[in-house]
Amino acid sequence: MKLTDTAVRKSKAEPKPFKMADGGGLFLSVQPNGSKYWRLAYRFAGKQKLLALGIYPDVPLVLARERRDAARKLLAAGVDPSENRKAANATRMERAENSFEVVTREWLTSHMKSKAASHQDKVIRRFELYLFPWLGGKPIADITARQVLEAVQRIEKQGKLETAHRALQVCGQVFRYAVQTGRAERDVTADLKGALPPATVKHMATFTEPKDVAELLRAIDGFKGSFTVQCALRIAPMLFVRPGELRMAKWVDINLDAGEWRYVVSKTKTDHLVPLPKQVVALLRELHPLSGHGEYVFRGGHDPKKAMSEAAVNAALKRMGYDTKTQITGHGFRAMARTILHERLGIDPHIIEHQLAHKVPDALGMAYNRTKFIEQRKAMMQAWADYLERLKTGADVLPLRA
Repeated sequence: MKLTDTAVRKSKAEPKPFKMADGGGLFLSVQPNGSKYWRLAYRFAGKQKLLALGIYPDVPLVLARERRDAARKLLAAGVDPSENRKAANATRMERAENSFEVVTREWLTSHMKSKAASHQDKVIRRFELYLFPWLGGKPIADITARQVLEAVQRIEKQGKLETAHRALQVCGQVFRYAVQTGRAERDVTADLKGALPPATVKHMATFTEPKDVAELLRAIDGFKGSFTVQCALRIAPMLFVRPGELRMAKWVDINLDAGEWRYVVSKTKTDHLVPLPKQVVALLRELHPLSGHGEYVFRGGHDPKKAMSEAAVNAALKRMGYDTKTQITGHGFRAMARTILHERLGIDPHIIEHQLAHKVPDALGMAYNRTKFIEQRKAMMQAWADYLERLKTGADVLPLRA
């Protein structure tokens, strides 16, 4: 006789396991500890076999019968239900292992390890906020261009068009990595060219008029913050390195006697050499008694073993009354130097670009050499510091021709 829900529910454990048959090979195995397992007995290729169909009450009688019927259809088609399940589980596992999130994190580990930690965190956060919730669990080979577009359009609708463009760009990098590693057939983001409105390029706020620069330098001289931040503010315009590189400067990389600072550029991971003007050397000698016994030149206020806060320079500019979105920002010192060095002091742009650690076109293509134009760069850096000093004091400034 076939089982009933009541009979299954009321079945009691006995000292030894026993079976309650339902027909068609389906039975309930009741264990001495009270556990109840659905099993299907069948023969395949002359061998008696068992197939687990679930645990009662998670799998009720009606569902157990559906699973039995599905298994018997496979048998009728000459397929072993046990082997079919193993293959299905393997496929599911493979699809899970090749999900968009898994492939992305693998790509992040292999392709982002040379990037600055802050940049890595920013990219990972972008995936976690905007892409993984909708694409993360899908096998990367099954994701369509339309699904990617819907994900980035959600970002655009939040008013973050530039972020949407960046998300689409890194998606393409992940898909190309998946193609290279055999997890996808093609980069579907190639079909989305022009799908997002063009993003407006935002330039870092900066000053390029000498009178504005002069006022800024005088304001910096009057800044009442910590001595560490005072020094960082005074040095930043003279060296015009990236703000993150300045705040992470280490004493071990600086030779005050030679007037040189050597470090690895955070963005391109190339060696870089910054000639130090005498004004900067003097400021660093003043700062050395405070932080010279530690690792970082500009040490943190709360933890002297850490570097100065990432927001310290911009926060100081705000305290001085400057709007870091429309007037001047820590990164804006680079654009300020690039513009004035060329337009006001007549410095060759190639020399400036090398000092900015940018890739500069040459006869062999895009290239960067940390020592190229080094003598001209030393002269330029000292001339720039002298120019800023004269601006600050209100002296007449004459164009310098390199």
